[in-house]
Amino acid sequence: MTVRKVEIERLSVISSKPFEVIVAALESAVGHPDMGEFLKATQGARTFAELESAVHRALGRTGLMIFMKLDLGAVLRMETGLDTPKNVRFLIGNPLIMREMARHVPDAGSYAPVTILVDERSDGVHLTYDRMASLLAPYGNADALMVARDLDSKIEDLLRESAGSEPHIL
Repeated sequence: MTVRKVEIERLSVISSKPFEVIVAALESAVGHPDMGEFLKATQGARTFAELESAVHRALGRTGLMIFMKLDLGAVLRMETGLDTPKNVRFLIGNPLIMREMARHVPDAGSYAPVTILVDERSDGVHLTYDRMASLLAPYGNADALMVARDLDSKIEDLLRESAGSEPHIL
């Protein structure tokens, strides 16, 4: 058994915009494939070009797509009967980007798709993301890190855009 210590860089963007506005902005920037159809298309692809085409059809204008949306706050709200907390976890990514990282560092597949957490707190709405480059840095592969940094840039742009013009980064 091998244990590897990984130091994580966590990016948090805080916004004063309403939770629902931020979630809607984030969702509008990424693709929303019907996952059943997406799996049929990607698993049924006979060539890499067909696979790429299926993925590209699923992506939003950011080059990313939602794999899953988990309303974590719903479980917490169920217990209290209140309208808060508001807390949503998005699994977002692009299978072609994951392929590029995993080609160089197979363990990259355990980090993709990435998680974006959007949660409402007393100081505003937090959009949180663990940078992929920090997760892959211990593997020491420059090619994987280059792809990871590009993905980090896409995600960070998405967070800033979704938060609006006045966010600050922790």
